[in-house]
Amino acid sequence: MTATRIGDAVLSTGLLSYLVERHPGARFTIAAGPLAAPLFVAVPGLERIITVTKRPGALHWLPLFARVTRRRWDLVVDLRGSALAWLLRTGDRRVMAKGDPREHRVCQLAHLFDLDPPPSPRLWTAAAHERAAAALLPSGPPVLAIGPAANWRGKQWRAERFAELARRLTTGDGPFAGARIAVMAAAHERPQAAPLLAAIPAAHTLDLVGRTDPLTAAAVLRHCILFIGNDTGLMHIAAASGTPTLGLFGPSPVEQYAPWGSCTAVVQTATPREKLFGPDYDHRTTGTLMDSLSVDAVEAAAIRLWRRAVSEAA
Repeated sequence: MTATRIGDAVLSTGLLSYLVERHPGARFTIAAGPLAAPLFVAVPGLERIITVTKRPGALHWLPLFARVTRRRWDLVVDLRGSALAWLLRTGDRRVMAKGDPREHRVCQLAHLFDLDPPPSPRLWTAAAHERAAAALLPSGPPVLAIGPAANWRGKQWRAERFAELARRLTTGDGPFAGARIAVMAAAHERPQAAPLLAAIPAAHTLDLVGRTDPLTAAAVLRHCILFIGNDTGLMHIAAASGTPTLGLFGPSPVEQYAPWGSCTAVVQTATPREKLFGPDYDHRTTGTLMDSLSVDAVEAAAIRLWRRAVSEAA
């Protein structure tokens, strides 16, 4: 039983990968939220995916219980910390408790099986995802991927700053001069991506907003030279795909949710997180909290990450 949100679900795939490798031939039933469920369609040994849609009063657990209670399980892993795992017949159960907020989520998950080092997130794709990605990325110059959206405004760096960053990195003597820019977001996030799309030359842009499911996005990102984006599920998909990934952080806890991988980095607002939430803060009406993160800082961090990626690949 894994997460509702895409980012948390991606971070849990390292633990799933460990179980797949430890138990060859095992059959897996995965319960996840509707947004996260598509991440698991190509998992080796997958028997079924159960979509769990949240309901008021935790009533979403009742239909899930009805679907899984008749079987005796060899292992139940509950990353939601619910009571359900304790009601099922199983040879072994591991239930996630509330983690240390100073520790990364991947490390918290690894404690369930005393794993050291923690297993890195991993995404499995099918041939259909690879074909769809190939169709979205026609042959041509290298591709820089940008994720300009976020699930709440406080985490969203301004579109005009993304546009200026893209201009600096891909024109003149920028490190990715001549590269195409893939703008990636979900269909409902088009209003957030539209100002960026309007600000960069269409001839050098791949508008992928609303054109990928999570695993097709992973397949696309594997072909990109770098991903730069806000703290979102897409950022975690990029990191799990092995793409050099730069995450932009401000109001969200970098200690728990920095992109995880061998070639990842973060750049944070100059204003510390604890000072971003003023007395008038309201997540429904307050705009971005990312304004103390400059284009200069993100550009420098992107160049450092790219140089490290090139050095490690040599």
